[in-house]
Amino acid sequence: MVVYDLGAVERELRQEDAYQRAGHTARTLVRSADLRVVALVMKAGARIAEHQAPQSASIQTVSGHLRLHLPDRTVDLPAGQIPALAPGLRHDLEATADTMFVLTLGFSQS
Repeated sequence: MVVYDLGAVERELRQEDAYQRAGHTARTLVRSADLRVVALVMKAGARIAEHQAPQSASIQTVSGHLRLHLPDRTVDLPAGQIPALAPGLRHDLEATADTMFVLTLGFSQS
């Protein structure tokens, strides 16, 4: 078992060069055959371009505020919100405030 202090992870990520240059950065916390957990930080106004994941995913806003753009709507995600996304769903993300979130990806055992 591993326990992460998300406050400490957020502080460390905000010190990285990539965050200063690009406005966002990430760190994989868990990587196994069936699960991936990634911590991400974004500066207010930063965007992650439209993309899709082949597996189910969830996005948990830890601090700040995200805006999730889906093909048919936009969803506001203040701290504490956690949407579940179906595999293959195209989306992009925008931080409306300095934000930290945790992305969880599940993988099938086929």
